[in-house]
Amino acid sequence: MTSEWRERPGRVGVLTGAGISTDSGIPDFRGPRGVWTKDPIAELLSTYDNYLADPDLRRRSWLARRDNPAWQAVPNAAHIALAELARVRPVSIITQNIDQLHQRAGSSPQHVIEIHGNMFDVVCVECAFETSMAATLERVAAGEADPPCPDCGGVLKAGVVMFGQQMDRRSMAKAAVTAETSDIFLAVGTSLQVEPAASMCAIAVDAGADLVIVNAEPTPYDAIATEVVREPIGTAVPRLVRELLAAKQ
Repeated sequence: MTSEWRERPGRVGVLTGAGISTDSGIPDFRGPRGVWTKDPIAELLSTYDNYLADPDLRRRSWLARRDNPAWQAVPNAAHIALAELARVRPVSIITQNIDQLHQRAGSSPQHVIEIHGNMFDVVCVECAFETSMAATLERVAAGEADPPCPDCGGVLKAGVVMFGQQMDRRSMAKAAVTAETSDIFLAVGTSLQVEPAASMCAIAVDAGADLVIVNAEPTPYDAIATEVVREPIGTAVPRLVRELLAAKQ
């Protein structure tokens, strides 16, 4: 096992995907028990053009948001371990997740880059109106199955990046800087199949970082990784953090 990277000082960049939150009761998307694996139609709920064109799909989407297990989820050992690491050395987290479990575990919001947005905000696709998901779900509960924008009557959606929707340039720029300036780059619980998020691994390696991948299944970036860990994330990440902290002492 390659261990030298644990001794390396400097900044730690982290890219997290759905796999880090499964121990918190939030299913992933593409895994054997993933949301889209079990119900391929559910993927349509995350497709921007379909969402805009189909009122029935939007009504189903609001119910799915209401019933999202992330509302009851709490940070798990992996989230907490990364927050603990950040108390000792510089850590920046790029997350594909929308659940804000990193922030709830104690990671500074200033050092968590939500490249896909988050589920707690709601925006209008036609004007600058913004509100909270809680307030919008109150409208759904009151009988508005597909609540329109109160300002312009336009379509409302969660403040997340859907398939077919342009990524936020500022968030992606911050993510690229994080990758470029990391000495160690951890990719945790992500299939590394969705670009441009997955390309952060290549950016980090090209800039000289040691890439460590923690994921149950093989990824397209395993070949350029310094180390690949197949151990369950809930035990692997706390162990790796302990090793990093011990190496620093």
